Amino acid sequence: MSMGVLRRTPLNPPALRGNESRSARIFCLPPRVCSMRVLLYDDPIFREHDAGRGHPERPERLDAVRRGLRDAGLEARLRSASPRDATRAELLRVHTEAHVERVAATAGRTVRFDADTQAGPRSYAAALRAAGAAVQAVERVLAGEAERAFCAVRPPGHHAEADRAMGFCLFNNVAVAAAHALGGGLERVMVVDWDVHHGNGTQAMFYEDPRVLYLSSHEFPFYPGTGALEEVGEGRGRGFTVNLPMPAGLGDAEYARVYRQVVEPIGRAFDPQLLLVSVGFDPYVADPLAGMRVTERGFAEMAAVCLSIAAAAAASRAVFVLEGGYDLDGIALSAAAVVALLTGEGHAPLPWPASGPMDRLLEAYRQVLAPFWPALGS
Repeated sequence: MSMGVLRRTPLNPPALRGNESRSARIFCLPPRVCSMRVLLYDDPIFREHDAGRGHPERPERLDAVRRGLRDAGLEARLRSASPRDATRAELLRVHTEAHVERVAATAGRTVRFDADTQAGPRSYAAALRAAGAAVQAVERVLAGEAERAFCAVRPPGHHAEADRAMGFCLFNNVAVAAAHALGGGLERVMVVDWDVHHGNGTQAMFYEDPRVLYLSSHEFPFYPGTGALEEVGEGRGRGFTVNLPMPAGLGDAEYARVYRQVVEPIGRAFDPQLLLVSVGFDPYVADPLAGMRVTERGFAEMAAVCLSIAAAAAASRAVFVLEGGYDLDGIALSAAAVVALLTGEGHAPLPWPASGPMDRLLEAYRQVLAPFWPALGS
């Protein structure tokens, strides 16, 4: 795909779709119920992925998730789920056969894909199950067995491209799940990616596909170098990639304003039948790999916006899949704050200043995105 500056030509807004069918060929979308049944996906194999000695993407990250849920009294309110492996056919919806074979060939040995990305002897098995967890969560949520799911998986996925492992990622878990939902007959899937790094792999896989709205908020410029505001999609997918690049140093109030004034109106206009969230906890204030200042309150605000978007055609159904985040205490606190909302706990929106330094950033967003999403106004 082209990463250059795209021409900002208006088109009919993606929200104007008429009364198109909400039906699905495989999945059914049952009516919303009041109690929130939330699935928690975890598996011992995820801790056997070996990213390398001293690597920040380490098994203790998942232990931190579980500690946070336990300390907050949330584990008893979740339904533990045993994930299955993704099938080759499911992986091949977004990855090339050569890439799947390369990752499979690492089984039983240690292979370094690049300076940051390694597969150990059990990493292929973990990657298969991580992608399978996301796929199975989508299946069970859309079949009405649960309203929502949180997938505590590793290795993460959003940097993995169709033919390349990179950025700690082997298979693109969320992309595999989104493609599976489309294969089952859904017409509109939204992916919200709040990891501090841009999800270049997810963007590339759906860059020309109007059925998937990929929206990413991320520190910029930063690894992997993609995610400029002008990257809006190509062909029929033009307008369905939304990048919200942010300068380092933003915290809860700034994220709250961006998510309430930009992310929420765009998401509501798209009206997805399924919401997938790439959950990166690396915007956390103490994260060692990034420069944002978000706390658990900010993550709860972002999750609340996501659930608000999912409240219509998606019947509040959403699947959250772990990506980055490397401060263990931050992971514990933030995972608890997000999962509490998934279980139905209330949330008081965060306040933000009515005007100030963020005005210029939001105006830049509107200038590029309003031709595609008139709900942003002027």
